Formats: sequence, structure tokens, C-alpha cells
Amino acid sequence: MANKTHPEYQYLDLLRNIQENGVKNIDEGTGAVSWSLFGPQMRFDLQNGFPLLTTKKVYWRGVLHELYWFFAGMTNIKYLVDNNVHIWDDYPYKIYMEKVKKGDEEELSKEEFIEKISSDDTFAEKHGELPRIYGEMWRNWPTKDGRGVDQLEWVINELREDPHARNAIVTSWNPEYLYAMAKPEEASRFPICHNMYQMSVKGGKLHLKLYQRSADMFLGVPFNIASYALLAHIVAQILDLEVGDFVHTFGDAHIYDNHMDQVTEQLSREPKPFSTLSIDDSVKEIGDFTPDMVNLEGYEHHDVLRGELTVAGGVKERDLEKDNEE
Repeated sequence: MANKTHPEYQYLDLLRNIQENGVKNIDEGTGAVSWSLFGPQMRFDLQNGFPLLTTKKVYWRGVLHELYWFFAGMTNIKYLVDNNVHIWDDYPYKIYMEKVKKGDEEELSKEEFIEKISSDDTFAEKHGELPRIYGEMWRNWPTKDGRGVDQLEWVINELREDPHARNAIVTSWNPEYLYAMAKPEEASRFPICHNMYQMSVKGGKLHLKLYQRSADMFLGVPFNIASYALLAHIVAQILDLEVGDFVHTFGDAHIYDNHMDQVTEQLSREPKPFSTLSIDDSVKEIGDFTPDMVNLEGYEHHDVLRGELTVAGGVKERDLEKDNEE
């Protein structure tokens, strides 16, 4: 009989609830169909194992390098490409192909585009950049006077000086660059989905709560759970604290129509024991951390379940067309 006390059942039960009770959505930009619920929440006690989900294999290398990409304030996919992590390839390629349609660039296949990102630094600098993505918002938030605010460093220092602080928040949601609120030439062409997190120290433990406005439950959320749990471990290590809870709050939690068969298969599987994770003791400040400082042990998992990424979100075409008309 399945052990229903396993924390992964929070995730599996949410998948099942969306399958059975989700409301149909149609993405305006792509026409993609999904089924969603609004406002669920999960809580993982990080003292009881690292929540790298086990009912399918989660791409741990991708989690680790993407989180470091954010953590270090990077905005160009070349770092990811050079580390053979391709989860962000579609967004700059989509922007590049829009330039091709306007006659501004030579048409390349996606494979050719990524090869040039890897081999041509000038090309990568021009076409691999994703401004105002998480790394920039976390570490170099643009201000009206031209300064860059390092939110993550500020939060760590705030908690170091005042463990009872209630203001330890990092946000990536900047209306100046989002949707019709932005100038058309500055509007983000990719979505900010996991848009705010807060850290709190209680009883010598660092807790982290994420608010994710839009959540692809099958493909993205297993990644997001592991990424922010890892972030909690890193910051706890820097602050010389134990890890506490990772709380994951959703706005729109959805399953895309073309993932339903994979979800059904995943729901038939029984979770395996969670792995354990530690950060090297030498990590005392933000700049000390690199991916090789992470030690993951005992990751047992079921087979890979693959699904196609839906490149949705960001500024809407109707808003760009409206601005062009004006």
C-alpha cells in the first residue's frame, strides 16, 4: 500500500485535482489548451529530505545550473548553453525568428542558432541576452536613477542583522517592462512566472515561501520546487542556519492538454524516498557559491516522462500591434 504521508503526494494530489476539476483555458498567443485551478499551496519540510520529485526523473543538472544563473545575476543563455543546459533556448530563438521575419537577420534553424550562441561570442552577446530576466531582477534591479539594486544580497544582510525581519522579499515583477504596461521596445517577450519569494528565520531555521503566478505543473513545477529548495539551502548555509520549510503558493496552476497522458502515467507511480542535499561549509557569502559546492545524495526516481514545452506568456501581440498603430 502506498505511503500517503510522503510529501510528494501534495504534488501528485494537486495534479489529480486539476485533472478532475480543472477549468479549461486557451492561451491567447499560442492557442494552447490547459486545465487549471487557482490558489493551491504545498509545504515541504526541508529537514525531511530534499524535494527533488521521484515519480519521474527531474533534470537535476538543469536545476543546478539554472539556479546558479539566476543567483549570479546572469542574463545571457550562453552560460547555460556552454554547460549543456537548454531549457531557455526557445525564448531567445523566438525573438531571433521575429527579427528574421522582418528581414533583419539570416534564417537559422534552432540547432544552428544554439551552435552559434556556443561558438560565436559576438553573436551570443547580441542574440543570447534576455534582459530583465530573474538574474537581473534579483541582483541588479534597474532603478530610475540608473543604479542597480541587489535584492538578494540585501535580503541576506537584512536577515543577518535582524533575524526577525519581515521584509526579506525578492521580486522579479517589474511592471515597467511587462505586457501593455511597458514601452513596446522594452516589453519582455518571455514570462516572469515565479515572481516573488520571501525568507523568514524562525527557531534558528530559514524558511522560504515562493509565489508563482503561473505554473506549468507537469514540466515546470518539479523544476521550481527543487530550485527554490536549493536556494533555501544556499542562503541557510550563508547565514549559518538550518533549513526550514519551503512553501510553494500558486496563482494559476495548470496542466497543458498535451501533458495529460504523461500526468496519468505519473499518478500511477509510488514516490521513492527523497534525496539529501548539503552545501559546502566554505560558502559564507553569495560570491563563494558555485554549482560544484552542492552535494546531492541518494536520488532514486522512476523513469523520465517527456513533454513538449509551450512557449507562452510575455507581451501580447495585440499590444504590440496597438502600439505600432499609434
